[in-house]
Amino acid sequence: MSDILIEPHGSVLHLIMNRPQKKNALTLEMYQTLLGGLAQAAGDAQIRCVLLHGGNEAFTAGNDLRDFALHPPEDTSAPAFQFMHSMMYFPKPIVAAVAGVAVGIGTTILPYCDLVYAAESARFQMPFVDLGLVPEAGSTFTMPFLLGPHKAAEYLLLGTPFGAAEALQMGLINAIVPAAELIPRATEVAEQLANKAPNALRHTKQLLRQSWLDWAEEAHGREAPLFLEALRGPESQEALSAFLAKRPPDFRKLGA
Repeated sequence: MSDILIEPHGSVLHLIMNRPQKKNALTLEMYQTLLGGLAQAAGDAQIRCVLLHGGNEAFTAGNDLRDFALHPPEDTSAPAFQFMHSMMYFPKPIVAAVAGVAVGIGTTILPYCDLVYAAESARFQMPFVDLGLVPEAGSTFTMPFLLGPHKAAEYLLLGTPFGAAEALQMGLINAIVPAAELIPRATEVAEQLANKAPNALRHTKQLLRQSWLDWAEEAHGREAPLFLEALRGPESQEALSAFLAKRPPDFRKLGA
């Protein structure tokens, strides 16, 4: 079975991250399939809304570090960057349902979903610095925009994890839903959106986003070269080596 399921249900396309044994950690192939799913939804007039979700244990654990080491992005044409860009500018509504871990891109793409529902089990984290990297997906804009500078610094510099209650308070999600009701609730909302006037919906989404999307795109443009540079640097290599060896990274041995 595929690690990404693309399932049309009436006017709603379900994009399902389906690699539970790895907590839906994203590989190059998974990014490519997600891109294909978004392109399919954008080009099909019968599809009015996308529902993005994982399973009960994980939304996504972020990038699969082993696969990332084997297939590192060389530039912003890489599927991971193209997926971020597609999420940012996707013309139709996207609803996300988050249960379990939402690490790295599992958190940073949520501002580009129009409505987000989370189970009590949802656990968000952006540990880029701990991986010797910088943030991505314009999160150096979206997180201060949502949280204010000090909370954004806590989550992006320290990599502090946070739960569904904090995500609701900061406006990252719309509601906390019991785990058994999460997918049915998100599906119900997606179907409500799918039944609305499509052009009015699309234009309203565009108007809602345009006031801040240019700023997010500018932040993404600043982040991407530094992310790629960091990925090739000694700090990221130390973090990867430590991960593979199942030991804490030691950044103190590296020069500033």
